[in-house]
Amino acid sequence: MSLVQVQDLVAGYDGVPAVRGLTLHVDAGEVVALLGPNGAGKTTTLLTLAGVLPKISGSVRVLDHDVTAERPHLLARRGLALVPEDRGVFHQLTVAENLRLGQRRSSSVRASDVLELFPALRPILHRRCGLLSGGEQQMLALAKVLVSDPKVLMIDEMSLGLAPIVVEGLLPIARTMAIERGTAVLLVEQHVHLALSCSDRAYVLSHGNLVLARPSRDLLEDPALLERSYLGDGPAVTADS
Repeated sequence: MSLVQVQDLVAGYDGVPAVRGLTLHVDAGEVVALLGPNGAGKTTTLLTLAGVLPKISGSVRVLDHDVTAERPHLLARRGLALVPEDRGVFHQLTVAENLRLGQRRSSSVRASDVLELFPALRPILHRRCGLLSGGEQQMLALAKVLVSDPKVLMIDEMSLGLAPIVVEGLLPIARTMAIERGTAVLLVEQHVHLALSCSDRAYVLSHGNLVLARPSRDLLEDPALLERSYLGDGPAVTADS
């Protein structure tokens, strides 16, 4: 069952397209990587799917609702969660307070459940977020959305500013959510190999256009194909595959 359905999406800023004709889907229990060089339109795509950025044209449905007709906070109530590039945590609040803010009334997930995935947060529950390291802040950002028990989870550049070894410990949590809770996960990630290792499928954007859509295993086995797509030499893709 597809929880995210995008058809012929054109999105951008002030009427100027940054993404053109994008078609993709993400099913329940699936992790999908959205890849591409800087400026390819990845963040624009996530913001449009979250209802933060209005689309220019095309169709976007999340959790079987037209995103155009929904306000972002209503999408969040239905079960959409976005971990933005700036992590979206409140620096003046403690770790525990951030977690309480993230929990929805309808969520069956408790903070203690999430802390099992992030044991490093336990000793610093009463520390202000602004005093945390980058890795600790990213753990909190993930924990804050996971405690809301999202049906759709979108993650923008989890690894930004972090050491690869930290990212290696965080990315598999997306796979855990998909397997254990049936969450549909769409992630943007600059560490391509790590993203492909924990995802089922991948889409590659270049200059706002979809140039490649393949199972992640295929791209791991044929890195030259992925490299060509980053350089703009990959096969043109006009429909989801």
